[in-house]
Amino acid sequence: MTPLPFLLLAGLALCAFFAFSFASQKLRLPSVLVYIVMGAGLSFLFPDKEVIHTAAEIGIVLLFFILGMEFPLARMVTISRRIWPAGLLDVLLNLGGAMALAFLFGLDLMSALIIGSVAYATSSSISAKMLEEQKRLANPEAEFILALLIFEDLVAPLLVSFIAGAQTGEDAGAGFILILLGKISLLVFGAVFIGHFGFKRLEAFMGRHMQQDYMPLLTTGIALAYAGAAMWLGLSEILGAFLAGMMLSESGKSKDLEHMVSPLRDVTLPFFFFWFGTTISFGEGVPLIPMMITLILWAVLGKIVTAYAGSRIFGLSPKVSCRAGFSMVHRGEFSAIIASLAVPQLRVFSGIYILATAFIGVYLFQKAPNLANFYHQHRGRR
Repeated sequence: MTPLPFLLLAGLALCAFFAFSFASQKLRLPSVLVYIVMGAGLSFLFPDKEVIHTAAEIGIVLLFFILGMEFPLARMVTISRRIWPAGLLDVLLNLGGAMALAFLFGLDLMSALIIGSVAYATSSSISAKMLEEQKRLANPEAEFILALLIFEDLVAPLLVSFIAGAQTGEDAGAGFILILLGKISLLVFGAVFIGHFGFKRLEAFMGRHMQQDYMPLLTTGIALAYAGAAMWLGLSEILGAFLAGMMLSESGKSKDLEHMVSPLRDVTLPFFFFWFGTTISFGEGVPLIPMMITLILWAVLGKIVTAYAGSRIFGLSPKVSCRAGFSMVHRGEFSAIIASLAVPQLRVFSGIYILATAFIGVYLFQKAPNLANFYHQHRGRR
């Protein structure tokens, strides 16, 4: 049978993404979950996933490039001063706690680190969508939730880079860690230098030419090139893309640049979650069921405790902190990125874990105001 032309496959895929995304909005489900399930269900149609993976890589690079543009250096410093206690608690309970549980269930150290990293970060895309849909962006807990997500979005690329570097087969001893930190420092300092001494002085130039049709070429080129530079150094393209966005944020034109790049991100990003879904195979059944149940329970408990205690440290009331606590259980894009680096068995495990925690998290997010009211009333009677 003659294989279908690439353009036909691409067109059918985009139309399917549209249909499933539209349906997910009607059902009040995050589209990221729908794309992963869609990929898992249709993986048998794609024996060669190379083209899908290429589009997926571009989409995830543009996602974190745009995310990086939200974090100019001054904002990053201000946020870190308020959120770091909650951020460290998050790392301890959700990264360290899940890693310890996986280690106790017999996984080796690197596999336990991958599982802990998968369990670490709340989904930024699901959180933003749910805050908007539930009309809670103006609530006091929204600032804390977004600040903690920012902290996670800074830590998670480092985890991806470390795991990606360790997967090359090098001994992950002290020397390897020092070299890896040196590469990361080089990439970070390069971005700070270029952003401060380059793009910060090009604000007038970019303002004059922002509407020209050649500007998307420059913007996307910088995103892909710095992501490629990170890969050339043996690091994750995610970190490079994030730093590229941070560089361009110093130009003062983040909103215009985001508006320019967003359409291309919206077209290519679904391919990442779809591609991740195609890597999940259920042919051998659900692996490591006892550990799965334990980690899902820890995922819920760990995030509730982190967000509640962190909100109290942040200065929020018990009721608002309770609302925040039930609003951060869902895992998503970063978990999928890290899971894509795992061996097949852990990839299947991680895929099921992501789907389970995401659905549970979305349900708890929707019920968070009612749960917080119940907690407040019960606390008031005591």
